[in-house]
Amino acid sequence: MNSTSIYLDTHVIIWLYVDERNKLSNFAQSIISQNYDLICSPLVKLELQYLYEIGKITDSPNLILTDLTDRIGLRLCDKSFIEIINCALSITWTRDVFDRLIVANAMVNENILLSKDHKILSNYIHARW
Repeated sequence: MNSTSIYLDTHVIIWLYVDERNKLSNFAQSIISQNYDLICSPLVKLELQYLYEIGKITDSPNLILTDLTDRIGLRLCDKSFIEIINCALSITWTRDVFDRLIVANAMVNENILLSKDHKILSNYIHARW
């Protein structure tokens, strides 16, 4: 296993779960298939719950994350929440709380964050698509 941790944004998690890998960039598909340590922020789990509650997705976050844990080895990050919050305080380019905290989670150790979000790609130096 490669020691590099790759964080996945919420939309990446959803597309992997519903087997819509065709929506992923070639780079994202390549990274996901290379035995990296695939991680998502606990905030992704919260955002999935929000999307579930408003009917944007039909399966619960627990079902989605358990499935992806089994299929691709995805795991939830266990970094200190206070460390993530402290990092998020420096993010002023978005008012989206989910994006702010998901990016901060990856920023703590300057990890790559796979995201198609143009605002994230423009503002987080380690964001990739």
